[in-house]
Amino acid sequence: MKYILASASPRRRELLKQIIPEFEVIPARSAEKVNLSLFPEQMACALAGSKCDEVFDLNPTATVIGCDTIVVFGQEVLGKPKGRDDAYATLKKLSGKTHFVITAVCVRNKYRRVTDFDKTEVKFNVLSDDFIRIYVDSGSPLDKAGSYGIQDGGLVKEYYGNYTNVVGLPVPLTKKLLEKVNEDL
Repeated sequence: MKYILASASPRRRELLKQIIPEFEVIPARSAEKVNLSLFPEQMACALAGSKCDEVFDLNPTATVIGCDTIVVFGQEVLGKPKGRDDAYATLKKLSGKTHFVITAVCVRNKYRRVTDFDKTEVKFNVLSDDFIRIYVDSGSPLDKAGSYGIQDGGLVKEYYGNYTNVVGLPVPLTKKLLEKVNEDL
């Protein structure tokens, strides 16, 4: 069976290797259309489904895995930063505070399409302005929801839930969805 990860994220690629040793990477290319009237969990599921469907439509004999990660701070949904200033402002906002990371996963083959999400509570350390500037200047936060990676040191004080969810691919959930989509085959 051919598996495709519909994401260019090197972090997702590494995590998926824990479940599937061999797969192809074909990132979804269309612009993300966010429906702001949805709850954050629904929003993440819709975006993951859209990415999965786009790649599946071009590869209908494969099993495709699409993902989307969003960060929720209060009532605000934080995606990837628009640039360095946005990343700085986001990290300043999250400093010393708690937020949630939601990653949705959609798995589809020619027989089934299943989608679910994982949610992790994350508390940040208090970050100095110098720390934030150095981190932003490293470029690391510029391609990540919420402008950070949990694997980058010094940011996260504690978390409650699944670590791999915050990285961008909840491994236990993804494994469960792959089993579900391949049931009875």
